[in-house]
This record gives sequence, C-alpha cells and structure tokens, in this order.
Amino acid sequence: MEGYMYILACGDGSYYTGSTIDLERRVKQHQSGNGANHTKKFPPVKLVYFEKYDRIDQAFYREKQIQNWSHSKKESLITNDLEKLRLSSKKKFFLNSGRKS
Repeated sequence: MEGYMYILACGDGSYYTGSTIDLERRVKQHQSGNGANHTKKFPPVKLVYFEKYDRIDQAFYREKQIQNWSHSKKESLITNDLEKLRLSSKKKFFLNSGRKS
C-alpha cells in the first residue's frame, strides 16, 4: 500500500511531520482541526512538502527520521537547498589526541 511522508507549516512557524496513506484526506483533517494535537494548537496549517513511497512503512520510517531534524534542516529539505542540507547532515567529531598540555 502506498504511503506519504509530509511536512506541514504551522501558524506558529513550526513544522509538523507525519505519514499517511491518503495525503489529501489527512491534510484536510489537519486543516479542519481534526488532525494531531500540534496542528490543532497552531493553525492554520499548510502542506509544504511531501514524499511518496511504495509502502506506508517506508513513509513512516522517513517520518521518524525527519522528526528528529532541526527546524533549519527541515527548511533546507522543503526549499530543496541541497547544499545546506548536505552541510547540516555532516556529523561533527571532536577527537581527543590523548596528549597532555
């Protein structure tokens, strides 16, 4: 069964990330106040991004991945700023050389 991962822009400037098998119906639910608590609290909501998957479990996995992203990283995905997205995806490692100063 097909699935969608979607991002909504909320009235307070935040993003809501979800997944569904019926994107149009789910967005209407959020817009009418019958969606998630977050979208009920911060209307209006607008669909700003979505990805389509062959299976709903793939969309759900992607939803969980993106939910952990920063606001800035989500914005880079929404605006298709691939360079900013790439830079925000780099892990930063700090190595301790073990030397005493």
